[in-house]
Amino acid sequence: MVHTTGEKCNDLLMNSENKNLQVFERKQTQYKDLAKKFTSTKRDYSKQFAHIYAARLAELRSVLIPRVQTKWGNIPIVKLADLEKFEGQECILIGTLYKHQQWKPSILRELSEEHQLTAPCSRSDYCSEKDQPFLEDEMLRVKLVGEQVDIKNIVTGVVCAILGNENNDGTFMVKDWCFPNCPPKTSLTKCTSTGKLVIVSGLDLSKSSESLGTCLFVEWLCGMAGNVKVQKDGASIVNLIIAGNTIKSNNTKYSAADTLAKEIGETTKTADIFLSNLASCCCVTLMPGEYDPTNSMFPQTPLHPCLLPKSSRLDTFKSTTNPWIGKIGEQIIIGTSGQSINDIVKATGETNTSPIEWLEKSLLWRHMCPTAPDTLLACPYYESDLFILKECPDIYFVGNTDKFETKLWKGDENQVVRLISVPRFSTTYTAVIVNLENLETQYISFGDA
Repeated sequence: MVHTTGEKCNDLLMNSENKNLQVFERKQTQYKDLAKKFTSTKRDYSKQFAHIYAARLAELRSVLIPRVQTKWGNIPIVKLADLEKFEGQECILIGTLYKHQQWKPSILRELSEEHQLTAPCSRSDYCSEKDQPFLEDEMLRVKLVGEQVDIKNIVTGVVCAILGNENNDGTFMVKDWCFPNCPPKTSLTKCTSTGKLVIVSGLDLSKSSESLGTCLFVEWLCGMAGNVKVQKDGASIVNLIIAGNTIKSNNTKYSAADTLAKEIGETTKTADIFLSNLASCCCVTLMPGEYDPTNSMFPQTPLHPCLLPKSSRLDTFKSTTNPWIGKIGEQIIIGTSGQSINDIVKATGETNTSPIEWLEKSLLWRHMCPTAPDTLLACPYYESDLFILKECPDIYFVGNTDKFETKLWKGDENQVVRLISVPRFSTTYTAVIVNLENLETQYISFGDA
């Protein structure tokens, strides 16, 4: 087990000669689940997905109008239907970005491949040289051109304002961009929260439930490993967030359906025992992930209590949604289990851009998962878009990434957000620790690295 603080290994061993045993009480803090809107809002599958875009544009347009007036002055804001009246004149458009991509998931293509009408194509992203950027509103769509248009950074579903003019060929020359930006802080009072938060993701208990790294993590969190100093420090942990893929972390292929059902059933039983042991020592918040036994459409609903009977009986165990919004102490926390960022990477093809950078951009877009429902499966909400950021988080994380990264992002309206990329525990054996008082962040590893 490796600390970033560089403590020696013998600090993690109990001194058997120490007869003056000390007992440390685990700190407690306020906990509030703010994600109930994801389960309480009616899902009407008879509605078209276009309603989400209409609701998203309507809400974020009202945010953008004062921002563009401050940024660009009295330049007219024009609807696409009226754009021909302003041909050649500088104006502002507000709409939703759309990137036409021929390799996006298509039910027609899947059916064709299933019936061997076309050759199946395996791709890591949706990008090609033929991708085209557009801006659309409730009625029309216009193609975007110019040096300010970087096709790789165009993400379908992002609401924005653009400054420019219409060309003779009907395209729109982009000169500048404006995004909704992260909501301002509702309170500027100094935080008095104490204690620490631990975040892990990708436990993949189907493979790693008995691994040394997993066992060391449980012993550390439950206060059964380390010297007095380590145990005293561990008692300050007030909550553990598990960000998805607890049961599995990949789509394993099985020769028969009964083999799959048996394996998932056994692993779920193992996970229940594992989680109940953790929840008996610490408050646990469990988010589902891409490969966990729940719905695949965003937002993912909590794992059903029948799957986790032992854990669900405990008051310290909270099975919640993905994405998740909550308040621990005075800190507002928002996180996803990774699908939203992974889909943005597929849409842009920018594999060298870190998840932290995409988290930062999603703050500027004021949206947790803009590619839903275009390429990221999402429920067809029609009255409002539940994924718009309503308030500025203090901690904003994404799970199931390749490595740990963090950044303290500061906005131009007094926003301060701790961005965290939480690595898969099954491959890195790494957990993230956040100090709720000052948002300082470090990681702790339970493997060889």
